[in-house]
Amino acid sequence: MSHRTIGPQRQRRPHAILFVLALAALAPLAQAADAPLTLAEAQRRALARSQLLPAQDAAAAAAKEMAVASGQLMDPVLKLGVDNLPVSGPDAWSFTKDFMTMGRIGVMQEWLSSDKRATRAARFEREAEKAQVERAAAQANIARDTALAWIDRYYAEATVALLAEQAAEAALEVDAAELAYRAGRGMQAEVFAARGAKAALAEKASEARRKATSAITLLARWVGPGAGAPLAGRPDFARVPLDRAQLDAQLVHHPQIAMLAQAEALAQADAKVARANREPDWSFEIAYQQRGPDYGNMMSFGVSIPLPWDRANRQDRDVAAKLALADQARALREDALTAHVAEVAAMLEEWENGRERLGLYADSLLPLARERTGAAVAAYRGGKGSLADVLAARRNELDVRRDALMLERETARLWAQLNFLDVTSGTHTAAATTPKGRP
Repeated sequence: MSHRTIGPQRQRRPHAILFVLALAALAPLAQAADAPLTLAEAQRRALARSQLLPAQDAAAAAAKEMAVASGQLMDPVLKLGVDNLPVSGPDAWSFTKDFMTMGRIGVMQEWLSSDKRATRAARFEREAEKAQVERAAAQANIARDTALAWIDRYYAEATVALLAEQAAEAALEVDAAELAYRAGRGMQAEVFAARGAKAALAEKASEARRKATSAITLLARWVGPGAGAPLAGRPDFARVPLDRAQLDAQLVHHPQIAMLAQAEALAQADAKVARANREPDWSFEIAYQQRGPDYGNMMSFGVSIPLPWDRANRQDRDVAAKLALADQARALREDALTAHVAEVAAMLEEWENGRERLGLYADSLLPLARERTGAAVAAYRGGKGSLADVLAARRNELDVRRDALMLERETARLWAQLNFLDVTSGTHTAAATTPKGRP
């Protein structure tokens, strides 16, 4: 009897072990699927998915390769030919009868000075640096736009939750109005008013859900699959890595300004190349010439020197044009820096004002709205107030809470634009601006 009992159990053990192992393997996947999506994780995914960054890497690599190639001498030219071949008379088309006929093989080398090669290589090095700065700018833009999309979804869902809470209270008010009307303690108009308020909230909730769905779609443009995962708690919007008194120095390194600085450096490199091109490139040639068996072979060599006979109207004007482009790039960079400093200063002021206003909401407006609602509800329950007063107080509280939520959203968006001006902003250790308001 014991043998028949133990045998089936032993047969089932491998299946049980496999089942347990499968559950253990699937558990991390389930946890990952349910893991909340933080802002930092969303930005990491967006940067990993971007094809713009590899494109800029390829552009930088191409420019570096060209820098190496431009620093080399030109390839030598192999020259083959026949000199002084008769085409008439008794020796026509003979390669050996006439003493002047020669088969020629030679090599020609165009010689560029080391300085000229260095300037051309430096020009492509500046182009590689420009591509790297453009990559940093693209990285900062991706981090900023991902943060904006994450924030938009966070506050869209917060609005949905707020309206759902108000809708539940509106449903209770409809029930209370209908009960009071049936008991003869209320008027039918109050029932209609409560139902109207409930319907209005339902319409607003529907629009809020649509915006929340759209926000998920826009976030998916950056993070890809998993954009609909629950969001983690919002970051601390109380600080930004900028100091109003040092904006000029801090924004010099902003990617957009750095791109213009690299454009200026590239224009200056082009001017150096043009200046080096004022000096002509010499070409050297050597050839071996074989004649008929009755005559001795020969060797020839020579040099070719271009003659810049109109340098004032050609090479000098090319240099002047490149210098003018360098001046243009410098002026554009300085103007962009001035405009960017003013724009960021205005954003800082708006962000600080938003923080201050949020403090007023937290300290005064929201508590007063809640107290007004509580007083209206207490008066209605005690028979000293009307349902219309309760509905008006709740609408006021909803408006105040929604205004505070929208103000917080706009302040958070300003924080994102200020905090991710460049790729180092998230971990910036410079002095940060801290306003008076609270989160």
